[in-house]
This record gives sequence, structure tokens and C-alpha cells, in this order.
Amino acid sequence: MSDPKNPFEAMMARMQEQAQEMAKALNPALESFSPKGFEALWPTMPKEVMEMMFGNTVNKDGLDAKTRLLLTLAGLTMQGAQADSAVRQTVRHALEAGAKKQEIVETIGQMSVFAGIPAMNRALDLAQEAMDDKRDDET
Repeated sequence: MSDPKNPFEAMMARMQEQAQEMAKALNPALESFSPKGFEALWPTMPKEVMEMMFGNTVNKDGLDAKTRLLLTLAGLTMQGAQADSAVRQTVRHALEAGAKKQEIVETIGQMSVFAGIPAMNRALDLAQEAMDDKRDDET
């Protein structure tokens, strides 16, 4: 066998090629579709809306929106940070809800003990992307 890929990698590469061919056949514009660009269509909710929907408005003694979003981020990290869009959106919403960059990093870092270093690194990379995007929006 001259192909250095294992059978799974070869199968995944072929499936990706087929998906790109199908997208090009259906609509040539889909060939360059980016899920990250699609995220821009989902606005970040204002802090007050998040408090009303997810915070302690309904449950006065419950968790605030920031804490709930940090817990969500921890859960996404525990899943291996596989859902890129969900991690980035959760980070953006957590920032809007008042979370500091340090709190986001600590939340992800804490999950390294349970989810492993690769999951933590992936989540940190995605969080950094979201925080960089947020900084670009502010300028």
C-alpha cells in the first residue's frame, strides 16, 4: 500500500471530496461556504435579554446568565469542543453577559482535568477566535 493514510482517513477524505463535488453541482456558490461566516447571522443577545431568558429573572435565587453560559462552555469543552460554532457563540454570549476573558480561560482550563488537554486546547483556540472577533467588532 503506497497510500500513507489509514482506511478511516482515506474514507473521510473521499467523503469530503464527494460533498464538495455535490455542493458545486447543486450551487457553485456553496463550494466556498463557511460555517463560521454563517455564525455572523446569529446576533449576540443583549445581557438583559439573556438574564430574562437564561438568568435569574424567573428564579430569583438561581444562577445568573454569566454563570449559566460558563457552565455551558464547560459542557461543550467536556464534549471535546467538537461544536465549533456553539463554543464561539457561547464565548461571545458569555462576554456580553459580563464574563471576563480570565473567567472564560479558567472555565475551559478546569475542564482539562476531566476532558483532557486536547479538548481544552481546542476549546481555547475556539474561544480565542471568538474573543478576537469581539475585539474586531469593537473597533
